[in-house]
Amino acid sequence: MTAPSTPPTAPSGGRRPSGMLAVLLIGQFMVNVDTAIVNVAAPSLKDGLHPSAGALELVISGYTLAYAVLLIAGARLGDARGHRRMFLAGLAAFTAASLACGLAPATGALVAARVAQGAAGALMIPQVLSGIQLHFTGRARERAQGLFAVALSGGAVAGQVLGGVLVTADVLGLGWRPIFLVNVPVGLVLLAAGARLLPADAVSRERTRLDLGGVALLAGAVLLAVVPLLFGREAGWPPWTWFSLAASAPALAAFARRQRRVAARGGTPLLNLSVLVRPVVAWTLGALGAATGTYYAMLFVLALHVQDGLGRSALFSGLVLVSWVAAFGISGPLLPRMPARVVAFGPVAGYLLLAAAYVTIGLAHADGAALVVLLGLGGFGLGLGFAPQLGRLTAGVPARYAPDLSGLINTNFQLAGAAGLAVFGSLYLGVPGGHRHAFTIVMVAFAGTALVACAAAALGGRAAARAADQGSSPARRAAVTASSRV
Repeated sequence: MTAPSTPPTAPSGGRRPSGMLAVLLIGQFMVNVDTAIVNVAAPSLKDGLHPSAGALELVISGYTLAYAVLLIAGARLGDARGHRRMFLAGLAAFTAASLACGLAPATGALVAARVAQGAAGALMIPQVLSGIQLHFTGRARERAQGLFAVALSGGAVAGQVLGGVLVTADVLGLGWRPIFLVNVPVGLVLLAAGARLLPADAVSRERTRLDLGGVALLAGAVLLAVVPLLFGREAGWPPWTWFSLAASAPALAAFARRQRRVAARGGTPLLNLSVLVRPVVAWTLGALGAATGTYYAMLFVLALHVQDGLGRSALFSGLVLVSWVAAFGISGPLLPRMPARVVAFGPVAGYLLLAAAYVTIGLAHADGAALVVLLGLGGFGLGLGFAPQLGRLTAGVPARYAPDLSGLINTNFQLAGAAGLAVFGSLYLGVPGGHRHAFTIVMVAFAGTALVACAAAALGGRAAARAADQGSSPARRAAVTASSRV
């Protein structure tokens, strides 16, 4: 892939853009599958390795921890060392770590391999959005971002479904191990395809040094926030969880101070803070975080409600979400074919539809076909909001900031998912009156959060329109206005 200072162009060397995009999105899909697949296999893991409760939680959450902590560093490494090189290196490490997970003889080895798997994903995934922003423009970028949204959403659901199928099938009597081993042949094929289809990195005359101090400070801040969010609910929210959450704010402030000092000295900060202070970026990230936070929490709450409340199977609880992913996937390719004014209004309309779907599901206690239809409406609403906002972000930020934006977007998703699961999961498990009542309360809370996302999306659109009015060139003004008028 090209250097960050190069404007977006088509892939060089005769490589087909569709092939490059397929490689990037399959990599994104693989990493998202492994975020969710272990949840379904937890009972089989218990029977096979006999881990303690804490060790089993680390098998599930160690991946997410390493992934969330290192995403911004992975984005900066792609900028400094080459996006193609870092994607392929991350993919090779992810494939090797998956093999280590599948062959792990004991719980400790599995935990270590899962952490390595998450770290490899953090190296690989930031290059996906960077590649889309650097190599696609106009309608092609909108289409690529729509497909990226499908890979992001579909991977989590596919992980649940695939995990249930593989564990139930007990392939070759291996129990839980095929959920990891399946990545090996896919990873090897993708490595070969990536080596052929990804454009070569531009030769850089300067070798940018990675801000290791910034990496340490940011990793500490993210850990202080994510660890209590991942483990606090099951631990009953002891005092250390609140101390940790409170300590994350000063740690983040220390990181911001260091980034300003590095930039003032003429160095390359880990994260260019000028991106984050742009109103369009701040409001849009807030809207995306609120909306996607409800989605990841819904995966947990709906699984408990369907299985414990409605008495359905684990496989049904995964399959019922196929309508959500399918409708989400329809909205991505559909939006680029619509007028710019309709696309611009998409986030507001989509999040209103998402809120309506949540309320209806909660109040009607839908089951069977009705639940499938309502989940489809919710997925379509989230898709209407998601894809245009990615376009708004990339249109409002120059291509040289692609690594900063990619790291911020991916980290935002992880933090929003962890926070949504902690808050709404605790609410569902803590509300008295049984599954039915708790499900209604949480779905209404989801709807309220979707309305917050709607308001933030509207404010982000206004900020983008103001930025367009103050822009320095007619081309930039048209690009931003088309993606943000609300």
